[in-house]
Amino acid sequence: MNTLLTTWLIFGMGTQEIIVVALILLLLFGGKKIPELMRGLGRGVKEFNSAKNGIKDEFQKGMSDESPEKKSE
Repeated sequence: MNTLLTTWLIFGMGTQEIIVVALILLLLFGGKKIPELMRGLGRGVKEFNSAKNGIKDEFQKGMSDESPEKKSE
């Protein structure tokens, strides 16, 4: 949770702005819908990070497979 607050503060949002955004979300979606939205957001972030790590691992594997001996031949 600390990193979330840090991220909000980096974008110039103070405590009051965060409270206003939270209240607006509560009014728009209601208390029962917010946990479902957050779960969906969490799943999306998890999938994004998984894909990002997969691409990173594949890139690193490709770089390690390419040795200097293969380049000269």
